[in-house]
Amino acid sequence: MNIITTSIEGILVIEPKVFKDNRGFFMETYQQHRYSEFGINHTFVQDNLSFSARGTLRGLHFQVTRPQAKLVQAITGEIFDVAVDIRPGSPTFGKWTGIHLSEQNKRQLFIPEGFAHGFCVLSEIAHFLYKCSDVYQPDDEGGILWSDPDIGIDWPVKNPVISDKDRKYPHLSDLLPEQLFSPED
Repeated sequence: MNIITTSIEGILVIEPKVFKDNRGFFMETYQQHRYSEFGINHTFVQDNLSFSARGTLRGLHFQVTRPQAKLVQAITGEIFDVAVDIRPGSPTFGKWTGIHLSEQNKRQLFIPEGFAHGFCVLSEIAHFLYKCSDVYQPDDEGGILWSDPDIGIDWPVKNPVISDKDRKYPHLSDLLPEQLFSPED
């Protein structure tokens, strides 16, 4: 397994070992002990699978008082995955990092708590799998407008397909610190 750091501390690109032969391939997508050796010490309690068509953009989502760390990967197709630092006081607050995840590169992205998350689909279809460190709570959900010019994400899709909910999220600058990242003690 190869770990690649990103421009934002705590966000890691993971390249699992892939064993290929004439039958196909095998890879571990998660093994607690091995991942904890690289600082991913989270207990994942919920797995989610989404299916989307080309041009779909989902995000930018987060939970406020019950933030989720996520381990994400594209099972089929290709996506551009983005994490935005929403931790008030962080030296990288409001900054973003993005990576291409695909069935070909088999990379994963680890996103710790305190980040808004989103992705867009670049292939005809994509199945996107993500592990979460806390269960989804609809009444705790927050979001930031995907096209917030102050964040300036360079999305590789033009005229994305976006839900009404995602289209109505506020700009990052319109949110108070307690509306962003306020984990319960």
